[in-house]
Amino acid sequence: MLIWINGPFGGGKTQTAYELRRRLPGSVVCDPEHPGFGLHRMLPPRLRADFRQLRSWRQGVTEVLDLTLTRHDGVVIAPMTVTDPVHFAETVGALRELGHDVRHVTLLADRATVLRRLRERGVVEALQRPTGKPRESWAVRQLDHCLERLREPEFAAHLWTDRVTVPETADRIAALTGLRLRPNTEGWLRTRIRQAGIGLRHIRFD
Repeated sequence: MLIWINGPFGGGKTQTAYELRRRLPGSVVCDPEHPGFGLHRMLPPRLRADFRQLRSWRQGVTEVLDLTLTRHDGVVIAPMTVTDPVHFAETVGALRELGHDVRHVTLLADRATVLRRLRERGVVEALQRPTGKPRESWAVRQLDHCLERLREPEFAAHLWTDRVTVPETADRIAALTGLRLRPNTEGWLRTRIRQAGIGLRHIRFD
């Protein structure tokens, strides 16, 4: 089974993916951003745009997930924002056509909630940059488009995350997909430290 976690940038996809992996034995996270940023770095800076527009990214993600689903004996989790119906068909749709069991969920939240999450992430990014100066992120500029597109029925199932924790969101995904997670026995402090580590490891500078 593939669980594709969609949602706006800053919507909690990555944290939820790693929470599922932590509590679901044998599962793996296959992050489609990795090949995207690899392709991004191959291009001269002036040619770098949204890597989702590259057919090579969509084909590569589909091929790698197909290989993983075929040969890995466990649930595969892919956290990735996809808002274009054509791109959705060429990734999620293509994997379904290959015969894979693909469960798609979209994490949504009010605009103010996502902005708060992005600003919290932006503070960490600013501290990591040599200048320490904040900047308006690409994710913020894409927010309104993402929230509008992802509310469409084709991007269901929709899970609203404004007032639920990451472990609770993972529980809801498990209920939707028929999976059985290990109980969440982790305390609040340990959860926050672990999530901060995940956030730091996924900061992008380019």
